Formats: sequence, structure tokens, C-alpha cells
Amino acid sequence: MTQSVIRILVVDDEPAIRRALRPPLAELGFQVSEASRGEEALLALRAAPYDVVLLDINMPGLGGIDTLRRIRSFAPRLPVLMLSVRDQEEDKVEALDLGADDYVTKPFSTRELIARIRTAIRRVGAPARAKDAPIEIGEILLEPMKRGVTKRGETIHLTRKEFDILHCLMSRAGRVVTYAKLLTAVWGADCREEVEYLRTFVRQLRKKIEDDPSRPLYLLTDVAVGYRFSDAQMLKDDNAANDDRPRDPAFSPEDAI
Repeated sequence: MTQSVIRILVVDDEPAIRRALRPPLAELGFQVSEASRGEEALLALRAAPYDVVLLDINMPGLGGIDTLRRIRSFAPRLPVLMLSVRDQEEDKVEALDLGADDYVTKPFSTRELIARIRTAIRRVGAPARAKDAPIEIGEILLEPMKRGVTKRGETIHLTRKEFDILHCLMSRAGRVVTYAKLLTAVWGADCREEVEYLRTFVRQLRKKIEDDPSRPLYLLTDVAVGYRFSDAQMLKDDNAANDDRPRDPAFSPEDAI
């Protein structure tokens, strides 16, 4: 059976960005439409179905955050990836909290963008998993009912909070979970600002699940935003890159002690 064409709406006020995105996306078989403002994007989304939206955060008129908020009011499951610049961490966090599926930082590589698009689309199409179903990603198996974790069949001994952090991230594999969301899920809303406390637990968790905690394969840092656990496709892409992972920016030499 022939797979239907994936329809993408690119929303960015910079013509150069839209021109740069159209050829590689079209070459890969995506059907690309464009909008230069949030207002135009909303009209397009109400007029025709789309499979994914690339939405710039910083636009004149109706900005990306407000556009996302309105999109979520009538299309809660439509994959939306935010396009941002490096100094927009607060906007990234707000967008993720409002239901953005991911974000890509300008300047970005086409390869990274395509990977993020496909990951978001896969998540929407994937069948719902039972809350207590085991989660297996790469060599790590997490079993919620047993509160157990193994790697290559060997038991990994985790504290209660370490298990809760890992479960929260693995159940959302491929998606960034903001610091506030992760803290709220594990410790409660009163602790949503305790980022340094969370980092301590993540460092300990990495020592237990990663072969090289300074170059994590599974538990990744999205600087100033949160953490994400690699999904199966991310692991496959990483292995194909011959282990050229950069040193994690949140890792310091004393973490290896």
C-alpha cells in the first residue's frame, strides 16, 4: 500500500528560511506549504489538513507562542515543532509546556530537522501503550509493575526517585521534558524550581545507565530547558554516526567520581 504524502506547513516570517526548507523537504517527498505569519497559519490549518507544523517562535503580529496556543485549542494532537534561536530558552520552555512536540534551534541542519519531524509524526501514529507496560529502548528495559530496570539483562539498582525520573523520561522517549515538568512529576509542584537538585539525581542516574556518563547515549540534556531520553530511531542514528557524540554540557569531571 502506498504511503500517503506527509503535508508540512512551514510558518516563518523570514523568506530565506522558507526558501531554504522547501527544496530538501520536497526532495524527500514531503508536500510543503508556507505561511509568513501566525494569522495566516491559522487560516491555512482550518482550511486543509496537515501532518506537521514547523512554527517560528519570534514573528511579528501573532507570535509563535500565541499561535501554538490557538492551534492546540482545535488540533491538540497535531505535531508542532518550534523554530527558535539560541537565546530563547524561556520561550522554548513555554512552548513545550503549551504542548509543542519539540523545537529546533537556528541555525539547524536539515538532517536534524528531518529526524525531529519524523520522530514527532511517529509518536502521533504509534498505538497507545498501557500505563504499566514494560518499556524497552536499546539495551535498557524498564518494568513499571516490578519497578525494575535492567541493562543487557543485568539488574540496575536505582533509588525510588531515580526510577521515577527514568520512568517519566522513558515513557516520553524522544521528547524533551522540561525541568519543571520532571520535578513536578517526581517531587510535586512545590519543587518545580529545584533544578540543581534534579541535576544531582540525573548525574547519579547517568552513572548507572550510561557506558560513558560524559557522552550519554540515552539520557540527553537540552541545555537550559530539560532532559530527553533517546528513542529507538535516535539510538540508531547515533550508532550510525560512529560514536561522535559531544561531551554533555551538564557534565563535569567530578561527576565521574
